[in-house]
Amino acid sequence: MRSPFRLLLLTLLFAAPLLGELHAALPTREDYVRRVETCEAILQEFMTSPDYGIPREVLRHAKGIIIVNQFSAGFLLGVKDGWGVIMVRRTDGTWSVPALLTAGEGSLGLQVGASANETIFILNDESTPRLLFKGRFHIGADAKAVGGPKTAANEYTLADAVAQPILVYSKNRGLYAGAAFKAGHLSSNDKANRVLYATQHSLPEILYSNWITVPDEVRPLMNYVSSLAQ
Repeated sequence: MRSPFRLLLLTLLFAAPLLGELHAALPTREDYVRRVETCEAILQEFMTSPDYGIPREVLRHAKGIIIVNQFSAGFLLGVKDGWGVIMVRRTDGTWSVPALLTAGEGSLGLQVGASANETIFILNDESTPRLLFKGRFHIGADAKAVGGPKTAANEYTLADAVAQPILVYSKNRGLYAGAAFKAGHLSSNDKANRVLYATQHSLPEILYSNWITVPDEVRPLMNYVSSLAQ
């Protein structure tokens, strides 16, 4: 019969390599910087695409933008990871730093068999971004979300679209302009934001105050969004 001490020792021996791998896999500040850079690349791709391009007029009206990247864990397992950023337009017209978000499991409607999905949410009123302050923000439930108009949309379509709280742009072919969109949740990644900005400030302060020292690494995304929304 094995003693409790021997069983504990064996458990620790088997667990040690796994714990080492988990520690090694923890994201670093460089990983978070790459997430911001990836979100900028996603937005650039959307803006230059004839299939799912975002009209400049939509961005000029926007009060906030969320850019999300998700991955599939396989045909049956669904989403294994998802993250993104949120930026808001402040009362003086300037745009905030990008705050890092976590996308909830299966939250953005990843199609079965798809390996990845990139989605952009345009927030058309000042109250919608603040829903993230409460914790989990359920797209389409806490605030109405519809498919956004494409670049070739007429003025009537644009005027009707910007009256919606959230416009959704996705590479999923089933999402068309005006279609209702309901998904899971997004939430602030407070730990990542503390690492990226070397601050203890919370999401409201990161987005709406001037207390954050802007790192050089996030300025390209800020400048790009500002140029699109002018």
